[in-house]
Amino acid sequence: MSDISRIRNFSIIAHIDHGKSTIADRIIHKCGGLTDREMKTQVLDSMDIERERGITIKAQTVKLKYNAKDGKEYILNIIDTPGHVDFGYEVSRSLSACEGSLLVVDSTQGVEAQTLANVYQALEINHEVIPVLNKIDLPASDIEKTKKEIEDVVGIDTSNAIKCSGKTGEGVEDILEAIVKNLPAPKGVQEEKLKSLLVDSWYDTYLGVVILVRVINGKIKKNMKIRLMSNEQEYIIEKVGIFTPKPTDIEELNSGEIGFIITGIKSLSETKVGDTICDASNPIETPLPGFKPSKPVVFCGLFPVDSSEYQKLKDGLGKLKLNDASFSYEAESSSALGLGFRCGFLGLLHLEIITERLEREFDVNLITTTPGVIYKVHKVKGEVVDLQNPSSMPDPTQVVKIEEPWIKATIITPDEYLGSIIKICQDKRGIQTNLSYSGNRAVLSYDLPLNEVVFDFNDRLKSVSSGYASFDYEITGHKEGNLVKLGILVNGESVDALAMIIHKDFAQSTGRQVCEKLKDLIPRHNFMIPIQAAIGGKIVARESIKGFSKDVLTKIHGGGATDRKKKLLKKQKKGKARSKQFGKVEIPQEAFIGVLRINKENS
Repeated sequence: MSDISRIRNFSIIAHIDHGKSTIADRIIHKCGGLTDREMKTQVLDSMDIERERGITIKAQTVKLKYNAKDGKEYILNIIDTPGHVDFGYEVSRSLSACEGSLLVVDSTQGVEAQTLANVYQALEINHEVIPVLNKIDLPASDIEKTKKEIEDVVGIDTSNAIKCSGKTGEGVEDILEAIVKNLPAPKGVQEEKLKSLLVDSWYDTYLGVVILVRVINGKIKKNMKIRLMSNEQEYIIEKVGIFTPKPTDIEELNSGEIGFIITGIKSLSETKVGDTICDASNPIETPLPGFKPSKPVVFCGLFPVDSSEYQKLKDGLGKLKLNDASFSYEAESSSALGLGFRCGFLGLLHLEIITERLEREFDVNLITTTPGVIYKVHKVKGEVVDLQNPSSMPDPTQVVKIEEPWIKATIITPDEYLGSIIKICQDKRGIQTNLSYSGNRAVLSYDLPLNEVVFDFNDRLKSVSSGYASFDYEITGHKEGNLVKLGILVNGESVDALAMIIHKDFAQSTGRQVCEKLKDLIPRHNFMIPIQAAIGGKIVARESIKGFSKDVLTKIHGGGATDRKKKLLKKQKKGKARSKQFGKVEIPQEAFIGVLRINKENS
């Protein structure tokens, strides 16, 4: 159908677990996208891990036909977006392909931090937003309170808010009518040159790279030669299709429509998200503004427990990278853990999901080093170095200052947990910037160093608030910090895998804990082993593991310090000194895993 005025492109945005995917299921069912037999819950969450955790990781699209009450047939293109902070870049690209959004709020929970973040992204690009109050079938549902909260915290008029239940299907018809009446049709001219946006791309084993596109002007047809404007590469389109949600081949995509194309591209790196696609024979001059590229913010080392699984880990990372352009990795070797990879992630959930997929889909047992962030190290000669791995920190005499990334955090919590949450933020070197109220819920804004948040902040927040507090953040930039590299020495040798960059105030206590932990976990040798924590050349903590002591005097009878006894003890002392000089201290992997858990135990 070529009538652009009857197309509606919209996104479903909400906090985690507020019912986006379930409402998408009801809309698909109501419009006949799938039969009763084909329907399953969270039909758009295709990965096993998405279904198990009940979260959406990849944004998904569906094209549906809807016969409205005014007697006209409309085309609805839904993009179901993730709700978690780590996948915010998926949300931003999905919103750019639409003109409007359904804002789903759980009427039993009210507005949460991620609701706020996503709706602000939608309002920034001038989306028309329809508020939807979900889960009205539950006894705890409070419609009026939720409406007031949306007006107070988000600032959207809720007089036309739609009440619905994703579970029972009540109110779904009203949502569909509101979409066709209140959301704008896309603007686009069929007769103009082709201009389309590359929304997403992923790798399919049989088809190669599948590209999701939103056509702005003109049309995309099979066998057409297209150009990707970022790298000037040209390709011939082999296949054009839409998701209904089943992939369905069609002849062409017109202005305002969303669908996929296949061009025989084999490498995902050639398809940059946010790129502009135009007709190679009749190109346009100015590309679309595109998106900010997603940059990894959390780094950690992944090492196989069994060194023979290195190749399996390498293959697994290569395959995951095919479908996730936001994840990066490079080879790394550690004297303690062997060969592995330094990997970059968008956040802690992203890290958790990648490691879980490696263990589950590729059957690799992993050791994960402590997550860290990118520091900017300013050197004496004016050079600025990005530092991901603490072991590559330059000599302290060469460093002028170290800057660390900071975030702006928004925390929404019931009033009774406010004191405990402020205490956590202060412990993490946070600076409070705002505190406001909506009913009995506090909206708290804090500036925090990302390094303090990255490890266990969310877990602690959930535990002190009984799971009621919600947290969202955005990176604001780098600030100078009083940071030092804490090195761990075992028998005088530095152990690179245990080095960490830490605030000077916490360095001594953390160093002491690491030394105590290693003392318990490293087995005794024939000689005494010193374990030290050092900042530069200064030792800040020390523990010693006593060596085994063989009683060389048992064979000698009689008392007194005879020359023979002295000779034997002297010989033993010499032997111990030689073993210490040439003996190698074997650090078992349990020791590394034990030290990596220290931060969690501190919490």
